[in-house]
Formats: sequence, structure tokens, C-alpha cells
Amino acid sequence: MAIIRWLAIGLLCGAIVIPLGWSPRGDGFEHARLEAVMGLVLGQIVTVPTGLLAGIVLSVVERRRRPPGYVLGGITMVYGAVVMALGWATSEWAHERPSGIGDPDGEAGVGLLAALSGAFTVIIALAIFIVRWVPELSQSPPVRSRNAPSRP
Repeated sequence: MAIIRWLAIGLLCGAIVIPLGWSPRGDGFEHARLEAVMGLVLGQIVTVPTGLLAGIVLSVVERRRRPPGYVLGGITMVYGAVVMALGWATSEWAHERPSGIGDPDGEAGVGLLAALSGAFTVIIALAIFIVRWVPELSQSPPVRSRNAPSRP
């Protein structure tokens, strides 16, 4: 369960890099969107393997197997849908060969890569929801309230 949790966190942390390299090459929303998508993809190149490594290490070290929560699944789902929409729109815009970008095919490829990253993020969110809804998949004991009466 730690692998799924940390993979989702790694995907979400890719957005941290966006403000660090913020310098749109052209004017308008499309150029700013292209710059954000490029920063996101570059950030995820670093944060996703780091998240996977942390998840693997923690799954070996951690003994209790608590499934990821609904909040992480919901945030990951919305984030993935937004990234997928931005990536697809950027790819379509770059195919029109607008002025102000260097290599339209490369920029379209980055947009497509971001759209695929968003789709993968949505799939991870669905996995979080499925693991949370089906307790047998997480192999965790059922959660009981502190005030619940003891079982016979």
C-alpha cells in the first residue's frame, strides 16, 4: 500500500517544479500553458522515481498496512484529470504550428507526454479508490472505533 501512496505523492509533487522555471517564451495563455506542462513533465521525471523508491523502502520497513485514504485518491483524480486536459490541449495547439515556439513537434510530444502522465495519474487514483473500497485487497484488519464494544 505504501507504493501506491508514494507513487501518487510523487505524481502530485511534480507540480512543485512549475514555478521554479517560470519564463514563458511568448505571449498569451497557450505559451504559459506550454511552459507549465513542460515544467510538470520535467518535475515528474525526478519526483515519480523518488516516490516509487520511497514506497518500496517503506513497504519493506513498514509492518502495518494501512490503505491510502479517500482524500489522496480524490486529489490525485482531480489533478490527473487537469493534467490530462492541459496536456491534450497543449498538444493540439502545438500541432497548429503557432509562432513563438521552437520545435512544434517536440512541444506537441511534451503535451502528449503530459496527457499520458495525467491518464496514468487517474489510473493510480482509481487504484487507490479500489484498494480503499475493497478491504481484502489491502490485507488490513477492519478498523474499529475506540468506543466500540469488544467482540465476543
